[in-house]
Amino acid sequence: MVFMPSLAHSDQFVAPKGVVELFTSQGCRSCPPADRAFEQLVRQGDVVALSYHVDYWNYLGWADTLASPENTQRQYAYSKSFGRSGVYTPQAVLNGREHLKGTDAAEIDGRLERMQSEGDGLAVPVRASRHDDQLSISVGAGEGKANVVVVYFRQRQTVEVLKGENVGQKLDYWHSVTDVQTVGMWDGKPLDITLPAKRMGDDKSDGCAVLLQAADQNGNPSHIVGATVMMSKPASL
Repeated sequence: MVFMPSLAHSDQFVAPKGVVELFTSQGCRSCPPADRAFEQLVRQGDVVALSYHVDYWNYLGWADTLASPENTQRQYAYSKSFGRSGVYTPQAVLNGREHLKGTDAAEIDGRLERMQSEGDGLAVPVRASRHDDQLSISVGAGEGKANVVVVYFRQRQTVEVLKGENVGQKLDYWHSVTDVQTVGMWDGKPLDITLPAKRMGDDKSDGCAVLLQAADQNGNPSHIVGATVMMSKPASL
């Protein structure tokens, strides 16, 4: 079952263990093991898992069918936030705070648990629900300032790679990001936002994550203090 605290009927909030953002490419021979590890995390059901396909490996002979320049830009923005001079795949970014090679699901899970125990987890409650044509987002109280970011994704897609380093492989991709939008600002006080729900369940997206994400002094994405996931229909894993 996919973790969907926004759909819980209890008034008690249970935060996800953390947020995993995997930067991957269909044209990178090192990425399929990371994509399989990422699937394990999705199926595990207690993390917010998002997969961003980047386009800078397209020159190797296969243009990633799920990639976008915006996904690549987000990874480069993280690189600036981390003080790095470049990017790599497969890269997993955890809670917007640290990164590692994204091939070991157990290592990623353990680091998220450590971050949670050390106070670098998701402390601010974030809920999302859909009512007819409206998407309602509710953010609880906390400390600091952050952007309210909505990340739209497809639950699952299978791609047959016909050229490049992964030629001949049929690969499953989960929670592949289709769009990222900043929809509001949070200043530590409770906040409610209502959006059109038409993006949910369209031809490109059947789920979304809501991230409460701070920015560094240059506007690059930084630490995530709250998050939730919502699907347009019950998840089928």
